[in-house]
Amino acid sequence: MTDPISNETRFLHAIEMGLGTWQFGDRVFWSFGQTHNEADIRAAFDASLSAGIRFVDTAEVYGMGQSERFLGSMLKATDQPVLIASKFFPYPWRVHKWFMKYALRNSLERLGIERVDLYQIHWPTPIVPPETLMNWMADLVQEGLVRTVGVSNFNPSQTVRAYTSLARRDIPLAANQVEYHLLDRTIEKNGLLARCRELGIRVIAYSPIGKGLLTGKYSPEKLPPGPRAISAAARLSRIQPLLKLMTKIGQDHGGKTNAQVALNWCICKGTLPIPGAKNAAQAQENAGALGWKLTEAEVAELDRVSDEVTK
Repeated sequence: MTDPISNETRFLHAIEMGLGTWQFGDRVFWSFGQTHNEADIRAAFDASLSAGIRFVDTAEVYGMGQSERFLGSMLKATDQPVLIASKFFPYPWRVHKWFMKYALRNSLERLGIERVDLYQIHWPTPIVPPETLMNWMADLVQEGLVRTVGVSNFNPSQTVRAYTSLARRDIPLAANQVEYHLLDRTIEKNGLLARCRELGIRVIAYSPIGKGLLTGKYSPEKLPPGPRAISAAARLSRIQPLLKLMTKIGQDHGGKTNAQVALNWCICKGTLPIPGAKNAAQAQENAGALGWKLTEAEVAELDRVSDEVTK
């Protein structure tokens, strides 16, 4: 059977886990400035690198550019090689390829780099079809500003359209970044995970710990801060059987935490999770998901209980 993975995108398939930086500078959803500060996220970045995690994902809209600015400052302070992914947000007025190039150049300036390793369309849009967006992306690859092309939140049909459009330019679709965790397995149910595997597209799993709900540190009586609390109480009541199973499985693996079990489950499913980290302790905990594997029976049991609590 022919290997669907191209040489250009092979580096993504060699990475087991990355670092998400939505928390870097975001005050609205992640309460930056209240629950964590610049010193904390710098420590998270350093701890991730020390643990061997060298793939970092950001976006122009995270903290209205603050995530990229903070990350750019951190990149200047390290001599370690780091692979950087960012995203273009298709606002409805961005209807010409000039807008994408302008946005990318702004991202590169904030990051302090000359080329981004992975550039992704943050969300699909009804205004500009996937074919047009991919042609804009292909132009950026040929200009040397982008190493590989990705999409984010694309459904199976949109993903195939993007893949086919890039193929006409002899450029692979490297990745599709989607929400994926034990509380949201949509990409398994709608066939996206299988189709991406078939086409050699790396699935990057964002919010792999369920925006903190899978850590076990929250309960209906102790809710997460900020907007996450709005719908958390009802969900936390329902998912207690899953959290208890995760704790038991973690204990069977020498005391792994619920977060580490959640991340390892994503890895076992063939995806690349990019958990966020507000501080060094969270980054170190995330790294503890590496170096071991859940058994097939444990994955199956987690799947079963996940289905029960998310019906």
